[in-house]
Order: sequence, then structure tokens, then C-alpha cells
Amino acid sequence: MMNRILAASLLAAAFSAAAAPAHANQDAVQLFSNIHVAADQQVHDAVCFFCNVHVQGKVTHDIVVFFGNVHLAGEAQHDVVSFFGGVHAEDNSSIGHDMVNFFGSVRLGENVTVGKDMVSIFGAVHAPASTIVRGDRVWLPAWIFWAPVLVVVLAIVLIVAEIRNRRRRWAATGYPMPPRP
Repeated sequence: MMNRILAASLLAAAFSAAAAPAHANQDAVQLFSNIHVAADQQVHDAVCFFCNVHVQGKVTHDIVVFFGNVHLAGEAQHDVVSFFGGVHAEDNSSIGHDMVNFFGSVRLGENVTVGKDMVSIFGAVHAPASTIVRGDRVWLPAWIFWAPVLVVVLAIVLIVAEIRNRRRRWAATGYPMPPRP
């Protein structure tokens, strides 16, 4: 049984090590490897897991990043979505539709254009007055998430400490005197 599990694990490791980056119709999909779109390049979609996307050229559709950052110095003609990472848009760059960020920071330069909505959930937003957002701006700061989490953790710590103190006091009631050193 152990030999079969070992063989299956080694086979899975060999397939994952030999995997090539996926490209379909000018899509750029990467895992643990950054995506760079040069100023003279164009890609359809840029999807990245545990890595960063740097765009100086044009992305004609979506940019989606999980656990990484988006650095936009060019043009994204559709959506920019980042989970657990940051979005940094240089001066005069543009996002065609929505810009969405969860648990990360958003830093927009001068004269950045967002075609529809800009959403930042549990993160920080730094945008100058010259930023143009043609839809809604939604921002929930990180403290809205972390404050209740901190209260729950402190309550658990206090409950555990009280239970330990009660057990110590209960165990100490069986001894008429303190033990000798």
C-alpha cells in the first residue's frame, strides 16, 4: 500500500515539475513565475498564482492575481482583480472596466483612469484627486476585518487563562500547606 502511495506521489511530483506554462490565444497563465508584458507586447488574459504581473504594454482582457501584486504601467482594457496582494498603477495608466482588490493595498498614480468601479475590501487605498473612476468607489478598510478578529482572539486567550487559573487553584486546595522546596 505504501509503495502505491509513494509511486503516485512521485508521479504527481514529476508531472508538476514538467508542467509548461499555459498559453492559449495569447493568454499568459503562470504559477510561481512572474508575468512581464513589455511595452511592445499584447496579451489577452494574464492570470497569475503566487506571482506578480508587470504590464507596460496592453492586456486586452482581464488581469487576475492570487497572492501576488499587479504593477500596471500600460493599459488593461477590462478588469484588474487581485486577491491577497497589491495593485499599483503608474501615472497615466488605464483600467477599462473594474479594479477589485481583496486584502491588499491599492496605489494609483496621477491621471489613472478606471472605466467602471473601484473596489478595495480590507485593504488600503492611495489615490490622488486626479484619479478618474467612472463608477462607484467602494473601500472597506482593514480594521473592519481585523478589529473583530482581535476581539475574538483576546476573548479566547482570557477564557483559556481563566480555566488554567481555576485548575491550578482547584489542584492547590488538596494541599494543606505549600510544598517544601
